[in-house]
Amino acid sequence: MASAITPSEGLGSGLKITEIVSALVKSDTAAKQAQITRQTANNAAYISGVGALRSALTAFTDAMSKLNDKTAPSFNAFAATSSSESIVKASASNTAVAGTYGVEVKNLATSSKVASQAFKDGTSVTIPEGDLVITQNKKEYTIKVGAGATLQSVRDQINKELGASGFSANIVTGEEGARLVLGSTATGAESDISVDGLGLDIDGTKPMATNGAGYITDIAKDAVVLIDGLEVKSASNTVSDAISGITLELTGASASGSVTNVTVAANNDGLKTSVQSFVDAYNTLQKAITTLTSTSTDEDGNTVLGSLTNDPTTRSLLASVRGVLTEVGAGDRLTTLSQLGINTQKDGTLEFSSTKFTAAMDDKKLGGEVQSLFTGADGIFERMNKAIDPYNATDGSLASRKASLDKIAKNLDDQQTALDRRTESLTESLTKKYVALDTALGKMKAQADQITSIFEAINAQAKKS
Repeated sequence: MASAITPSEGLGSGLKITEIVSALVKSDTAAKQAQITRQTANNAAYISGVGALRSALTAFTDAMSKLNDKTAPSFNAFAATSSSESIVKASASNTAVAGTYGVEVKNLATSSKVASQAFKDGTSVTIPEGDLVITQNKKEYTIKVGAGATLQSVRDQINKELGASGFSANIVTGEEGARLVLGSTATGAESDISVDGLGLDIDGTKPMATNGAGYITDIAKDAVVLIDGLEVKSASNTVSDAISGITLELTGASASGSVTNVTVAANNDGLKTSVQSFVDAYNTLQKAITTLTSTSTDEDGNTVLGSLTNDPTTRSLLASVRGVLTEVGAGDRLTTLSQLGINTQKDGTLEFSSTKFTAAMDDKKLGGEVQSLFTGADGIFERMNKAIDPYNATDGSLASRKASLDKIAKNLDDQQTALDRRTESLTESLTKKYVALDTALGKMKAQADQITSIFEAINAQAKKS
């Protein structure tokens, strides 16, 4: 190893071996080292730039996905409010009509809850082997009970096999003994549970006697609601077909004669907030791309390139994304972002004019079409995702680019390792040669000194004689 021979200066000749070897090795490897260093730095910058671009694209698509959440629509033209959400909550869609509606909840929709006859306990009483048939809404569910079953094991089997169907079972032990209690998430009239077989028979339409089986509190019922005095029945506590464009979520029964007002009004402020959120998300993406592709000058006047400056993939992506903003949508009256006061500025970011937006809502009454423009079929979000996906998908061009750059990085690492080995080997080889040279020069010097001494002795002897 080179580290075993590291004299800094020859003992025999005075040669500066370390400096000489270092200079010779550097002259041999400097060009290759400079190439590897330059290429590694450039490749690392590209990898960082691709990663930053993918992160920016993901953040943008996530923002669009949040605005396109079907369970909490962000572009509804109308908003519904309730004067008492402990009685009823309300939400409006684009098909709603502004107005106020008086809602009185007579009773909520209820589910069936039934109990079996009483048993001594839930673990020692044996349930016979056979089929246990549970019926609800004219649909039968069969539980095949094996030998040696108990009330407790039957309960567990029901929960395991019918839990996904909305059933739940438990054992309640009272003064009369242990009862198998069944409930269901299904609500509405005629959704009563009945059980047949194995001594667990239950008629869910009859009340539970002292030791007998039946419903616990009452049979299952529909919700009954008065809307502006008109009676509406619903099997569910979510009523979506009573008022056009309005969904009512019943949360409690009204006090006798008490009316909860549900008010529907234009959702201009909500629409403005959602549109601004889109503009902000797009501008964040645009600024990120600008940073990655810009050219600047440092304090010494040198040109500094962004990690993706002049990158053709990034240019193509940006063109695709910007193209979506200028395309005409399929709406009847609202077809472009400019109609909402959104325009592209010189730096590529979007400008959102509050004045123009308000005019579009109040004067042109375009609120009902905003949702379609953004989230409808072939809307801005759909087209924007189609433009971005070929680049940012897991198998998209940016992922392929990253994989290619990683291979280049690995190759450069291998080149650096090979160059390091050559540097070590060359250093060791040259050091050995110069040490050998130094040794030879030392011997020659010693011989010269010996000859000189001989001649000096001869001369001294001659002078004495």
